[in-house]
Amino acid sequence: MNYPSITLWSDSSFFSPYAMSAYVALTEKGIPFTLKRVDLSQNQQFAAAYRELSLTCRVPTLQIDDFLLSESSAISEYLEERFPAPEFERLYPRDREKRARAREIQAWLRSDFMWIRQERPTEVLFAGERFSPLTASAQQAVDKLVTAVERLLPDGQQNLFGEWSIADTDLAVMLNRLVLHGDPLPARLQHYAEFQWQRASVQLWLAESGKNR
Repeated sequence: MNYPSITLWSDSSFFSPYAMSAYVALTEKGIPFTLKRVDLSQNQQFAAAYRELSLTCRVPTLQIDDFLLSESSAISEYLEERFPAPEFERLYPRDREKRARAREIQAWLRSDFMWIRQERPTEVLFAGERFSPLTASAQQAVDKLVTAVERLLPDGQQNLFGEWSIADTDLAVMLNRLVLHGDPLPARLQHYAEFQWQRASVQLWLAESGKNR
C-alpha cells in the first residue's frame, strides 16, 4: 500500500500526554510515520518554523502531505475518518452512542481536572517523580473522577466499551497520574489503568520517553 507522507511533532522529552494520544492513535492504525521533536524548554513551539506548522503553537501537530492539524482529539478523529475500519484498526467504538461517549470522555479529560494535572504532573507518568500529598481541592477532583469512572466502566470489563478505544488510553493517563504515584484508588480502577498501560502502542511511547531520562 502506498501511504501518504505522515509526520507527528511531539515534545522533545515525550512528556506530553496529548502527543502520546496522537502517537498511540497513529500506531494503532498501523500507519508508518516520522516522529519529530519540539523542544518546549527552549520555546521552539513559538519559533517561526513551528508557527507555520501549528495553528495553536502546541504539540502534537500532525502533517499528512500538505494538511496540518493540531489538538490530539481532533487528530484521532481525523485519523479515524482518513484511515477507516475495517482496513485499519478502530480508534472509536462501532456503536454511534458509544462513539459519542468516547468523545465526551476525551473532551472532559482535556477541559477538567486541573488540580490533578497540577499536583500529579506528567513527571509522575514518565519520570517516576513524587510530590506532596493531594490538597483538598485535588482530592475533590479525584473523587469526581472516581465516581464517573465507576459509572462508566462495566463490571468485569477491561475496556470502557467492550473493545479498546483511544478514550481508554486518555482515561488511563489521568488515572495513572494517581496510580503510579501510589495514591489510593478503588482496586477495579487501578487494575483498569494498569491494564491499559500495558497496551503495545502505549509501551512504545513509554520506551521513547525512557530514552530521554
